[in-house]
Amino acid sequence: MQSVKRVLVINPGDTFTQIGVFDDDRCIFERKVLHTRQELTSFNSVADQVEYRKQIILGQLFYEGINLSKLTAVCGKGGLLRPIDGGTYKVNHAMLYDLKTAAYGEHTSNLGGIIAYEIATGLNIDSYIVDPVVVDELRDIARYSGIPEIPRRSIFHALNHKAAARKAAAELQANYEDINLIVVHIGRGITVGAHQRGKVVDVNNGLDGEGPFSSERSGGVPVSELIKMCFSEAYSFETIFEYVEGSGGLNAYLQTNDIAEIEKRIDAGDSEAENVYRAMAYQISKEIGAMSVVLCGEVDAIVITGNLGNRSKLTKWIMERVNWIADMIVYPGENELQSLSEGVIRVLRNKEDSKIYSMEEE
Repeated sequence: MQSVKRVLVINPGDTFTQIGVFDDDRCIFERKVLHTRQELTSFNSVADQVEYRKQIILGQLFYEGINLSKLTAVCGKGGLLRPIDGGTYKVNHAMLYDLKTAAYGEHTSNLGGIIAYEIATGLNIDSYIVDPVVVDELRDIARYSGIPEIPRRSIFHALNHKAAARKAAAELQANYEDINLIVVHIGRGITVGAHQRGKVVDVNNGLDGEGPFSSERSGGVPVSELIKMCFSEAYSFETIFEYVEGSGGLNAYLQTNDIAEIEKRIDAGDSEAENVYRAMAYQISKEIGAMSVVLCGEVDAIVITGNLGNRSKLTKWIMERVNWIADMIVYPGENELQSLSEGVIRVLRNKEDSKIYSMEEE
């Protein structure tokens, strides 16, 4: 009988630190610790929060009686690194340098790998990250944007995409590497990816503004009109940026990003709320259609996931437009802790090899 593999998982967010302990696929402990803005603004940079968050994690584990000596590995959410293939990566010095120096951007997720490494090193075990947002498996043809100076980038919800795709493959009694899927993550941002035999060969960059509008992001907008806004002197850089990444989408049209509230308004007869919400479903459906073309129509299933994946109105409206392409499978929620743990367990069980991060492309 194989011994149980126990993994500590760390998911740092802007105002929280989420931790979990898994015995193989079973979660034995989970906790989400909230941080106030006042606590975090005392640090000059994200990297300066490492010791503060690490001590909170260790304190929570001690309080719950979790024996650290029984850990097999530690996993942190992957941060902003150079573009890499999907998979599970062992944290090494090259990765730590890029995370600590914010070589590819400063983000709270950078803390995951750093804290995981520090805790694991003290226990003489390995630390990992799994499918960070910078996973880049795009075909070369997908990188062209129309402006040579602005190639398309692969930044998406890679962790949830890959986990949902593997779950769908198991449901279809197939290997992820043998089938084609279109995966849709619906959350604060929306990303739609074409998964071809285990690789995400094309996906909209939900961070930079490609694709459908979401609860708070503008998605793709008419470029010439956006340029006019930028140079009109009526809007600051910060205002435009916030419009694209925080106050756009449903927020801009309906003054709320609360989906439950919007659906209640629709049920009460609010036609404007219904029109805007249907428009979001329409844009998601168009993106799914585009990805079906990427896969030349060879689609085994369409997978809907993310925090909005269980909204019956939205998924119903999407299904009505795309069910001719393939069957649709819905997996509500993100389940990031579980997804991170599963990536490490696959390596510990020798079902796949861990990958090595280097500072530059070989």
